[in-house]
Amino acid sequence: MTAVKYASKTYDVIVLGAGAAGLFAAYTAAKRGRRVMVLEKSNKVGKKILMSGGGRCNFTNYSVDASNFISNNPHFCISALNRYNQWQFIEMVETHGIAYEERSHGQLFCKDSAKAILAMLLDECEDAGVEIRTDCDVSNIAALSADKNHEPAQCRYTLDLSRAQQTSRLQCHSLVVATGALSIPTLGGSGAGYDIAEQFGLPLIDRRAGLVPFMFSDALKPVCERLSGLALQVEARCNGQLFTENMLFTHRGISGPVVLQISNYWCPGDEVTLNLLPDINAVDWLIDAKIDQGKTWLKTLLVQKLAKSLVKELEGLWKIDVMDNALAECSDKQLTAIGQRLNDWRLKPSATEGYRKAEVTLGGVDTDVISSKTMEVKQQPGLYFVGEVVDVTGHLGGFNFQWAWSSGYSAGSFA
Repeated sequence: MTAVKYASKTYDVIVLGAGAAGLFAAYTAAKRGRRVMVLEKSNKVGKKILMSGGGRCNFTNYSVDASNFISNNPHFCISALNRYNQWQFIEMVETHGIAYEERSHGQLFCKDSAKAILAMLLDECEDAGVEIRTDCDVSNIAALSADKNHEPAQCRYTLDLSRAQQTSRLQCHSLVVATGALSIPTLGGSGAGYDIAEQFGLPLIDRRAGLVPFMFSDALKPVCERLSGLALQVEARCNGQLFTENMLFTHRGISGPVVLQISNYWCPGDEVTLNLLPDINAVDWLIDAKIDQGKTWLKTLLVQKLAKSLVKELEGLWKIDVMDNALAECSDKQLTAIGQRLNDWRLKPSATEGYRKAEVTLGGVDTDVISSKTMEVKQQPGLYFVGEVVDVTGHLGGFNFQWAWSSGYSAGSFA
């Protein structure tokens, strides 16, 4: 069927992407009296908002600092985080009467459903006059030249839009790219924003999956399969970074908050070190127990601190041949070796589960070419990048949503 061609329409601001950063940028710009259109390629808005936090949306954190973010320029995020901070977003949540709760490490979640956060954003956009269109296929983005008097054109960008077998050409003064990144393609993740960046000659920082589970292909794989579903608190270390939270064994490897956190610092070939008893010096504990509880079996002692199924797997994996011995029958050398491994278990993941399971994408549009104050491309007036498409990635715990609100607000305040 031949597509129907419509005349061009003009907006002050067009936002590509109806996720967290895009909706917040649109709402902020529209509040300033700007005529704003949001274009979303999928059939629904805010899909990632709805699935986040197990459907409860970890929308921010009580403690937000630049140290919670990863970027080639660790200082880049500071301006946006100061311009719109977590307390301002919390105030908006409270104004809308959304019940929330604090979990570990200052994480804030909806008590009921993530739908409340999306409804809040859509209500604010509607009140501000934002137009939102879904199922939109945008192509042929072009920058218009300045006029003959060297003044910037009122309309600086054109976009060809296909929707429901109809096409139109849109024009805008400011174009905000909030397309997200490569993570979770089933929810709309794609590299569209990077394509736009490359079209305008902007450098990209290498991208890889972040906040993502690990997989194994060695002897640990069947161990993980048998332990699938078991969770325990551990300390994970890699490349100078350390996190202490829950770990979960899966059919493919290991996951859970601590694994997702440390995955941001892991590169193929690196080891990850697990401390299975993060609050205990395991060597001292075992040696002291030998003195005080000499008749106790080693296995009996270990299952006081670790799941019985895990102790059984470690017996085979580490080839412990004294597990059924009384502690008094174990040499200090044997107990020392076991204790050291409990505090320093070194694993080598074969890979991560990739973008399919990754909550974020590390890397992205190089912050060197973007204003930290406005999120505008320095050498391309009227072009803005916000949210995950930029080389700023937060730790697990609400930080990536706060980056979406803060970067979206910064762009919306100037677009």
